[in-house]
Amino acid sequence: MYKEIPNYGLRAYALFFSRHGLQEEFGQSDLDWIIGQSMKKKVFSLLVNSGWIKKVSPTTYKCVNPRAIFRGLLEFKVPHIIKEANKSYAFTGLSAIEIWSDYSYVQRGKEKSPYYIKVLRKDLKYWRSFFNRYRVPNYVKVGSTIGEFVILEPVEIIQSVEKEGMNVESLEKTIKAAEENSFYEYPYRYMREKYGAIAT
Repeated sequence: MYKEIPNYGLRAYALFFSRHGLQEEFGQSDLDWIIGQSMKKKVFSLLVNSGWIKKVSPTTYKCVNPRAIFRGLLEFKVPHIIKEANKSYAFTGLSAIEIWSDYSYVQRGKEKSPYYIKVLRKDLKYWRSFFNRYRVPNYVKVGSTIGEFVILEPVEIIQSVEKEGMNVESLEKTIKAAEENSFYEYPYRYMREKYGAIAT
């Protein structure tokens, strides 16, 4: 999994890539006389943990192909990382429609990939920190950006069921939300046909 990196990491990667390309190995000595020892360790730790360089031996590294990095930055991470969370949540709205309709309705592309998630109001700080740790842009109630992002909807109580290892709003609520918007007619019909009487 590739992660976005701050400017200082991007400059270091640019230096390594321009000097060594993809094949040549390099070491931390490349940054001697440029930055201090503690900052040097921070740069290498950041680049290795973010997937931008790989360790070849105890003292040498190689650059990862930037094409793979940039493609990887637009991969969908949220369905995987949310399984590591230890607070209550529920995919809601369009995200719930997507999950319950077995992705027959897909609201996302690499250019724009929103997730709508209800969280407890008291846990809002936890969730902001959780997504920030994975460098997933997140907003409260409204927001947008390029690629994957999360819209957090703070509530007092969460009711959810588990589907495919994720917590999602109930089928009944999801079908009602789809029924109220003609744009979601196809996933609405799909869910009614699949779940039949359960959906009423």
